Amino acid sequence: MAQPTSSSNLSQTEQPTSAAAYLDLGITLAINNWPALTMAVQSNWGGPTSSDKRDWLCGAISEMINERPETDALDLEDVLIQVMNDEFDVVVDDESAAPVAAQIMAIREQTARGEFGLVQEMWEAWQKKSQQKGNNVAAAFKQVEAEDDEDTDDEEDEDEDDEDVDMGEAPALVRAPRERVEPEVDEDGFTKVVGKKRR
Repeated sequence: MAQPTSSSNLSQTEQPTSAAAYLDLGITLAINNWPALTMAVQSNWGGPTSSDKRDWLCGAISEMINERPETDALDLEDVLIQVMNDEFDVVVDDESAAPVAAQIMAIREQTARGEFGLVQEMWEAWQKKSQQKGNNVAAAFKQVEAEDDEDTDDEEDEDEDDEDVDMGEAPALVRAPRERVEPEVDEDGFTKVVGKKRR
């Protein structure tokens, strides 16, 4: 069995050469494209090892499919939901696990027939998305740098314009004294207890 591709080095993955490698890549791409799991990993809902748990899930699904050929989409969906619950404390009730499971099963069938088009499309889309994300990060970084430069210029201008303005004396804050309520004594000499709200 080929070693499953980890999510962290997915963008550096080279072209698969065997059906098993295509299957592993397809499973990894399907799992990494699942929005519910992506949010759980980015939010560290599975703890500091959330990304490792996602990688483990990719390997576990690959193993399950290879070792248990009778596995179907429903079995796979149950596993995905169970792992999200157990490892990330997430209850998946948006039915998003079913399409992921179905996609993985379609990848399994196609790679078994020697058809790799679906995985190839997914891989190209992933690379394009990663490249765009990298470009967006670089553009955002340049924009932040430009804004920082503008802020520095603005602060220098403001420093030149600042003059001390005499605001006079600030009024003293005075707390009004509370009225002291004298206790009521009834005719028998007992002091009447009154709640604070009634005073």
